[in-house]
Amino acid sequence: MTGVVCITVTYSPGDTLRSFVESLSGAGFPPQRIVVVDNGSTDGSPERAALAPHVELVRAPGNIGYGRAVNLGATTLRDDEQWILVCNPDTVARPDTVEKLLAAAAEHPEAGALGPRIREPDDSIYPSARSLPSIRTGIGHALFSGVWPSNPWTRRYQQRDVSTSDTPEAVGWLSGAFMLLRREAFESVSGFDPDFFMYFEDVDLGRRLAAAGWTNVFVPAAGVVHIGGESTARSADVMIKAHHESARLYVAKTHPGAVWAPVTAAIGLGLRARSWLAMRSGRRP
Repeated sequence: MTGVVCITVTYSPGDTLRSFVESLSGAGFPPQRIVVVDNGSTDGSPERAALAPHVELVRAPGNIGYGRAVNLGATTLRDDEQWILVCNPDTVARPDTVEKLLAAAAEHPEAGALGPRIREPDDSIYPSARSLPSIRTGIGHALFSGVWPSNPWTRRYQQRDVSTSDTPEAVGWLSGAFMLLRREAFESVSGFDPDFFMYFEDVDLGRRLAAAGWTNVFVPAAGVVHIGGESTARSADVMIKAHHESARLYVAKTHPGAVWAPVTAAIGLGLRARSWLAMRSGRRP
């Protein structure tokens, strides 16, 4: 098999990490390496996972965030590892998932990132293949997605017709919950932007890969289930704040300069208000 290293980031993931590692084993992944970058777990699950001969534990200097932790894991790459499988530890790969992603990569040499179809535990399809959000689309989605899920801005952003399609397609960005990255492409954009602590690092990576001439390809023949993370559920308010702060940062990075400053400032205030309302209502990001 082509040299692949899997990088997953943990923060007290509980039993989901064991299920994740076992699912990759079922997909024929070993003897490829699984690098677990731990952001300060206290439940012992990363240490238990590292007892397997194909799992390596890398300890981050505290909770450094998702993208920065993946970048840390990427520093362990060996010369023969030309593919990076970035996954959340709360995903479960279906058989042949990695193989199908690699096959699609061979058919699409322009692809810098490839992502599978992602399903929820109830077997519904998660819209993991999306367009890059413009300011207008982002505002419409933020304002109406909770009360009017079928609004035109959310439909344009989520592209649910693509995620439910059986045809591979180039998209704006792919969910960072499970993606195969061409090492050459990943290194050409210097990996994830470390300014994003959590959320939007995958949106930003898709944007920068496209700007560098690569494509992001959705591969529906490959499949995973996203079962949901224990650490995220325990820290809902922290995650809501991080989600909205990352949205603000993304807008600021994609619309720099004095001309856009009043607009980005107003959006920042709106996102803080939305974050407060989301925490009061108990909505997850």
